[in-house]
Amino acid sequence: MATIKTWQPEDAKFWEDSGRKTARKNLLISVFALILAFIVWQIWSVTAVRLNDVGFNLSSSELFTLAALPGLSGATLRLVYTFMPGIMGGKNWTIISTLLLLFPTIGIGVAVQNPETPYYVLVILAAMCGLGGGCLSSSTATLGPFYPKKEKGTANGINVGVGNLGVSVVQFATPLVIGLSFIGSMTGGAQVLPDGSEVFIQNAAFVWVIPIIAAVLLAAFGMDNLPNTKQSVSSQLAVLGKKHTWIMTWLYVMCFGSFIGYSAAFPLLIKAEFPDINAAQLAFLGPFIGASFRPIGGWISDKVNSGAKVTFWVTLSMVLATSGVIYFLHLNHFAGFLTMFLILFAGTGLANGSTFRMVPFIFDAKQSGSVLGIIAALGAYGAFFIPKIFGWSIDSTGSADFALYLFVGYYAISLFVCWFWYSRKGAEIKC
Repeated sequence: MATIKTWQPEDAKFWEDSGRKTARKNLLISVFALILAFIVWQIWSVTAVRLNDVGFNLSSSELFTLAALPGLSGATLRLVYTFMPGIMGGKNWTIISTLLLLFPTIGIGVAVQNPETPYYVLVILAAMCGLGGGCLSSSTATLGPFYPKKEKGTANGINVGVGNLGVSVVQFATPLVIGLSFIGSMTGGAQVLPDGSEVFIQNAAFVWVIPIIAAVLLAAFGMDNLPNTKQSVSSQLAVLGKKHTWIMTWLYVMCFGSFIGYSAAFPLLIKAEFPDINAAQLAFLGPFIGASFRPIGGWISDKVNSGAKVTFWVTLSMVLATSGVIYFLHLNHFAGFLTMFLILFAGTGLANGSTFRMVPFIFDAKQSGSVLGIIAALGAYGAFFIPKIFGWSIDSTGSADFALYLFVGYYAISLFVCWFWYSRKGAEIKC
């Protein structure tokens, strides 16, 4: 697979003559592949809501576990995926990692059609969805070297922000596609709901097979490997010894961990707290808003020349929004609950963009790709812990209140961390 011989994005003439066009082409293909990766990662977040309707008999804890497991495996795989572009080349790894998405997609399409499918099989398939979750780290490491420092915030915001839209796409599309008989009739037939109507739950997975194949072909024939970007694992792991790697990890867990964790839990949370509300029709709104605001967070940070300031004020808004969620939950007021949660999702998106923009100003160009991959990997554990914490809180206390109080505390600590190290007058690093 061919490699570009010369790449100098900081050279203004090179960038304007040819660099920008090449970078934009790779960005567009990466975004498409990343959308599909997020779709596969979060298939269970919305499919699990319908399993008992089609004959399965799973407890709330088991359903939340299925929604959470892709987060655990995805975050763990990110620790591996972070290093793969540096070892194999970004284009090469994009092809391989996208092709791997076919395994959980086809497996889920087969398994959900039989209510006698053992729970351990569902668990394995849920864990395999982490193959999609791992892709953000490798995508970030692949795209970062294409752009000059002054445009990295916007480029990362677009790549990851639009990629994050895969979460809302799968949550919006699933209720629609499971009703399409012309697809379901070709992939195994219908399931009958308690009211006598028919659905084709396997469509939630099978509908993505052809787009995944298309993304593999686009990556193979349209993306580029860059020169001088391959690194040994040991050189990339050197950033683990740096203090600011761990401080930025804390902040990224705060924003991306919240985004992906809330996305995974939101459909089940609505159903648990407001059982009369159709969660499947509304759950996509949160991830859609969070993903849409991520590029804006990077863009604003570029404009004000400070990702830290943006992160600080957005984190404060997240403290207030989560408090609002608790308030309206106590009132059993769904409209208020939904509004506060959507504001919270917007905050996670803005802070996702602003924190990613901070990294290239804290670390040099060679280190920043590895740092972004590592913090993205560790931040993704929120996709496991947040649904599990919600499930534990609901099973133990009958309400999500206690979980939300824990999140308020975490955001308050994050506010101090951002202020002390990056945004206050006299901070150690201005970024």
